[in-house]
Amino acid sequence: MTAQLLDGKAIGARLRAGLAERVAGLGFSPGLRVVRVGDDPASVVYVRSKDRAAKEAGYDSETILLPETVSEADLLAVVRRLNADPAVDGILVQLPLPKHIDPQKVLEAVDPAKDVDGFHPVNAGRLAAGLPGLVPCTPKGVMHLLAEAGVKLSGARAVVLGRSAIVGRPMAALLLAADATVTTLHSRSRDIAEECRRAEVLVAAVGRAGMVKGDWIAPGAVVVDVGINRLPSGKLAGDVEFEAARERAGWITPVPGGVGPMTIACLLENTLEAALARRGAEALQPNGGVAEVKATPEQSYGHGPGLA
Repeated sequence: MTAQLLDGKAIGARLRAGLAERVAGLGFSPGLRVVRVGDDPASVVYVRSKDRAAKEAGYDSETILLPETVSEADLLAVVRRLNADPAVDGILVQLPLPKHIDPQKVLEAVDPAKDVDGFHPVNAGRLAAGLPGLVPCTPKGVMHLLAEAGVKLSGARAVVLGRSAIVGRPMAALLLAADATVTTLHSRSRDIAEECRRAEVLVAAVGRAGMVKGDWIAPGAVVVDVGINRLPSGKLAGDVEFEAARERAGWITPVPGGVGPMTIACLLENTLEAALARRGAEALQPNGGVAEVKATPEQSYGHGPGLA
């Protein structure tokens, strides 16, 4: 068996094209502001790609460049200014930030209605509760990829390898909302390889090149590799041993060209959703609109009869 490729580059391009069509018919351009502090090489590349994709789709996009030495107070002042600007629909503060700045303080300063990264505690809480809000872009992109492959998540055994607030935790929440049976693995988990072998859907997001070996993959499983690791040779590699895993999986994402392009496309999707919600034109959906929650709190186990 050789797995079919989940081509995030092609799928992301289609999503961006659809967004561009919607924006062209709006009568206004959604406003996106990306704040970049310093000249971290990876951040420079990511921000340039985001800005180019936004402008190609008809967005009012601008990157605000601040020096590495900017004070935390001055950065927070920039965020407050963007919060108050009616032309700005989405704010993204590019991570990582310099060590003298508390990233959590900065992320919490962003207006949750403009938090197109989906990192604000308000949006994280709304995702956990299955309420409307802005969802982190990478997990949302993964859900789009799974939908594109026609993966039936209801009842499926899904494993998320990693528990970061940026990917692992929101990824598990979205899969659970889609009625998958979800296991989250992390650095303290036992029998990680065996747990991965049980997965029908495996999402790897640990940031360790080649950690997931080919024989960890169940035959026919869907493997989504979120990792982007730079090897000493300069080449990029994912968290999964790609060639060995591809011989066992049913679907697999490449690195690069898998999840990365979907993250950028979902940033644009979130910005459009935020723009429409701010104008009262279209309400935000639970789980970013990509996973339907069928159980109400009253129906859920522990709050009412039965297992919902």
